[in-house]
Amino acid sequence: MGRILDKIESPKDIKGLPLKELEILAAELREEIIATCAANGGHLAPSLGVVELTIALHRVFESPRDKIVWDVGHQAYAHKLLTGRKGTFRTLRTQGGISGFPKRAESPHDVFDVGHSSTSISAALGFAVGRDLHKENNKVIAVIGDGSMTGGLAFEGLNHAGHLNKDLVVILNDNEMSIAENVGALSNFLSRSITNEFVHKIKKDLEGFLEGLDGLGRGVLNVAKRAEESLKGLFTPGMLFEAFGFEYVGPIDGHNMDLLLNTLENVKRFDDAVLIHVLTKKGKGYAPAEQNPSLFHGVGPFEVKSGKVLKGKGGGASYTAVFGEAVKKIAAEDEKVVAITAAMPDGTGLSPFAREFPARFFDVGIAEQHGVTFAAGLAAEGFKPVFAVYSSFLQRAYDQVFHDVCLQNLPVTFAIDRAGVVGSDGPTHHGVFDLSYLRHLPNMTLMAPKDENELQHMLLTAIEHQGPAAIRYPRGNGYGVPLDQSFRALPIGQGEVLRDGGDGAILAVGTMVYPALEAAGSLALEGIELTVVNARFIKPLDRELILSMAGKAGRLFTVEENALQGGFGTAVLELLEEEELADVTVVRFGFPDIFIEQGEQPELRAMYELDAAGIAGRIKKSMGK
Repeated sequence: MGRILDKIESPKDIKGLPLKELEILAAELREEIIATCAANGGHLAPSLGVVELTIALHRVFESPRDKIVWDVGHQAYAHKLLTGRKGTFRTLRTQGGISGFPKRAESPHDVFDVGHSSTSISAALGFAVGRDLHKENNKVIAVIGDGSMTGGLAFEGLNHAGHLNKDLVVILNDNEMSIAENVGALSNFLSRSITNEFVHKIKKDLEGFLEGLDGLGRGVLNVAKRAEESLKGLFTPGMLFEAFGFEYVGPIDGHNMDLLLNTLENVKRFDDAVLIHVLTKKGKGYAPAEQNPSLFHGVGPFEVKSGKVLKGKGGGASYTAVFGEAVKKIAAEDEKVVAITAAMPDGTGLSPFAREFPARFFDVGIAEQHGVTFAAGLAAEGFKPVFAVYSSFLQRAYDQVFHDVCLQNLPVTFAIDRAGVVGSDGPTHHGVFDLSYLRHLPNMTLMAPKDENELQHMLLTAIEHQGPAAIRYPRGNGYGVPLDQSFRALPIGQGEVLRDGGDGAILAVGTMVYPALEAAGSLALEGIELTVVNARFIKPLDRELILSMAGKAGRLFTVEENALQGGFGTAVLELLEEEELADVTVVRFGFPDIFIEQGEQPELRAMYELDAAGIAGRIKKSMGK
């Protein structure tokens, strides 16, 4: 008979399928998602949780005419499979393959590029307003998870959307909250009733009639609304969303296909702002993901049968784990140290700290802006906050870093994980701009360790520094170097010479130090002798050391895993310009002025000549050899 999925080329192909075949299709989608994520890694648990919801959305609405805006995009794999990409789905998140997130360039059904959270409601409202200005009549649907709803941007979008009261559907995919069976049954009944077209029309007509009467009519309307809100409040969290100006529907079972279809068909007839609260289970249909949804939220390759995650490559502990242990050790000796994360305690390595020092650990949710200013308040009160955050996520709090931390010269430590290229999540997650967006801020001290042991010492350096400090380090495993058991503060703004040579100097930072050393070693076999400097500090620069290197051979090579614009190499050029050393040749290695595509970290570094072979080859070329 073959799979139903094999016959699906576009959402139109599911319009006529009976309910039983839709449920079979859901199982087939899960099989395909599990198999692909087992090979490539990916956001498994979120996508498994919304399979029925995705089918229902494409069954009821007319994508791409109707705009479905996904928040973050972690949950969009079933959407990709139903919208013409099942033939390329096995290339998911690989170099040259399809993206792990909705991407406008990939399909007309991907109406908005995403990758970071809490954007869907604001973007969907933009689509809705644009539709009305064009005098069109398509529907706009935003799908947002309960985690993304913790972001301030989501509430800003809700507030504006409720105020404008446009024809907009927001679906809250709630995979954390649970309700008892009896409450769920009553909620489903209420939701069916509230969304019934006749009931909805009568309600609207009655409201209009009462509003047109004198004060008595409006008083009756207010009493009726309070009674309705009280009833909803007994069983649902609907009062919150009603306060924003949304019609609230739910909570409903997000795995009940019949109920989903019925609810969406009814809501499709509404012409005002409505929020549907859907309860789903992360990892639905795959036992290991259901039992451990955090692990399988964003997972590497794994064995399907056992659910065993395959170990990553690398010789040592991950930088994230080393950071987590180091900050815990420092906090044990200094009660002023507190740790902050934005909904990423596992991802940033702070879970051990949270268990050891629960009163000094704070998860602020997906709210990086709040996290930075919260840290600033703690610092102003005499504490030593360490905010552990991914490089690409800290971008969202640039104003707070500038205004609330640096302007006041407060001692906040930013532990910036996932700096440089991060791999298969692609351009939304690569951390290749942090040197550029932090380096120019007054009072900021900015550093990068050459290995996991130096990370420990830099963390103590940052915490003891009387001002803002940031340490950026990569995703993945370290080099397996011995880890010192006692930490020392490094002299601020002081690099170290790792190798001497008279033909020029390689000034490398962070992840580029060991490749630079390897490149220098291979070049020495060809008679090119280069000094290699572990710069350590991007700000302040080791001016004395760099100027001495410039004067020694007149040729500098700067190597960084960051965008060239505004990065470490630019800082060196500025230093030489200030010293009026125009005769020094500078060759900068880094990422060009583009967004870096998805791919494995070694692939991307090789592509942009940021591995040992690339560094050596380009140096030889620049020297005419």
